[in-house]
Amino acid sequence: MATAGFVSQGVLHRATLMSPQEVTVPVSGPTLARRQLGRRLKRLREAATMTFAQAEAAHLGSHAKLWRIETGQVPVKVPDVREMCRVYRATDAETEQLVDLALATSRPGWWQEFRDVIPEWLRIYVDLEATADHIRAWEDSVVPGELQTPGYARAVFVAAHGDNGRAAVDRQIEVRMQRQERLFARAPRLTIVLGEAVLARQVGGGEVMADQVNHLRQLGEKDHIDIRYLPFATGAHAAMTGAFRVFAYTEGEDPDVAYVESEVDGRYIEIEEEVARYRAIFERIYTQSVPIGEYR
Repeated sequence: MATAGFVSQGVLHRATLMSPQEVTVPVSGPTLARRQLGRRLKRLREAATMTFAQAEAAHLGSHAKLWRIETGQVPVKVPDVREMCRVYRATDAETEQLVDLALATSRPGWWQEFRDVIPEWLRIYVDLEATADHIRAWEDSVVPGELQTPGYARAVFVAAHGDNGRAAVDRQIEVRMQRQERLFARAPRLTIVLGEAVLARQVGGGEVMADQVNHLRQLGEKDHIDIRYLPFATGAHAAMTGAFRVFAYTEGEDPDVAYVESEVDGRYIEIEEEVARYRAIFERIYTQSVPIGEYR
């Protein structure tokens, strides 16, 4: 599903991004701060009626560098931000706000100590998960990682990678549990719809699965968590093409992001028309779904 290694029209793929000049750069770090800073610098440049060529002529950097900054692809140095603000005639208050954002663009994320088990393309996802105000998810084959019990997670990792590397599996579970701890401490809204097959599949055996379903029921009783399932009896439905998520931001300037994952990478979508399609699909299956507490 997500195979191209570039950014095109707001769609992020894998771990490298391509500028209009075929320049590739790695994706890592606090994604949200980079995106916010880039949009605000772009607005300042446009308010100053400056093109990329004019900004380059003002010694603010090459077209490729400015494009990467404005699209949130790279960390940004404070001196660069201050010079842009000077040329774009930003106020002192705006400049200091953007300097703070620039510092955040290179601040290490909590996952840095787990770089050995979190692939580069997934680090964007971790940043989005750690900052979204509302996460909507449709899963048709597996319980989402943020809702998995340790026993269920172990069964998933062993099935995918084998039981030969027990230390590696333990490391993966440690990361997953840390993600959960941070997510639930922050308490964003979670609205999750699962295909009934997710609940029927005996991942890890009967005891592990019974514990997992009970865990889902308990989570579903929290005010900010809504877990539902789509019964087999629903038949054909709007989300049959596969699992996806929508990260929503109710404050600040960050647009919603849709996420679709394959076995080898993830696709991040910011084009509003496309994100809106995923939101609409989610709403359609949500209206057909049943609260997890009613699952037997």
